Amino acid sequence: MSDSPLKVWRERDGKLLRLRLDRPKANIIDAAMIAALDAALTEARDSADLHGVLLDHVGPHFSFGASVEEHLPEQCADMLRGLHALVARMVDFPVPILVAVRGQCLGGGLEVAAAGHLMFVSPDSALGQPEIRIGVFAPAASCLLPERVGRVHAEDMLFSGRSVGGAEAARIGLANAAVDDPEAAALDYFDTHLAPHSASSLRFAVQAAHGDAARRIKAKLAEVETLYLDGLMATHDATEGLVAFIEKRPANWEDR
Repeated sequence: MSDSPLKVWRERDGKLLRLRLDRPKANIIDAAMIAALDAALTEARDSADLHGVLLDHVGPHFSFGASVEEHLPEQCADMLRGLHALVARMVDFPVPILVAVRGQCLGGGLEVAAAGHLMFVSPDSALGQPEIRIGVFAPAASCLLPERVGRVHAEDMLFSGRSVGGAEAARIGLANAAVDDPEAAALDYFDTHLAPHSASSLRFAVQAAHGDAARRIKAKLAEVETLYLDGLMATHDATEGLVAFIEKRPANWEDR
């Protein structure tokens, strides 16, 4: 459908599933985008000849993040459950998910990207979880980043809300490489290192290498979702930060 926020196709003789965020320039990770990604992954999951997935994007930026409006108290439960179900499906996906990132990859956008297996970024990319700056925290990233970059780097990003550039992302292990053409690098990796293998054996290799991390991430997702909905969203400052962002004004923190 032409109005879909996601382009979906197969190539490399059906071995590679292509997913492309297609709502530039922001590529917001809202309910429609989450549903489209989840549907595409669900449909392809049991394809016996599938060797990999490549997630990339139209426009100069991977994603500005999730919809802030959908984070407001009356909508955030449904939004979080949908996003966390997608993240769980990605970390449980039976073949490698490669991600190609240019420009900004923030908030819910980085949570989706970090749920993949291998990430290739441009040197001028900016990857971050800025949620703390508007009075909330990033639930999925709180589960994904410690597994991906370790506690020290994860806590830096989650507590500060700062973004890291492509070179730093590669140095700390958030990305596999910072390259001028991330899509080409991801395709070259697929052609060289994934396509020649047995798809069946590759699925066992993914399960062996990633299964324990996937189990930890899914268990922690349930914990932080409860913390977010029952703890954080009962505070004054969480709602104030979100409303202030939408109203484009400084937040008035009351530390409660």
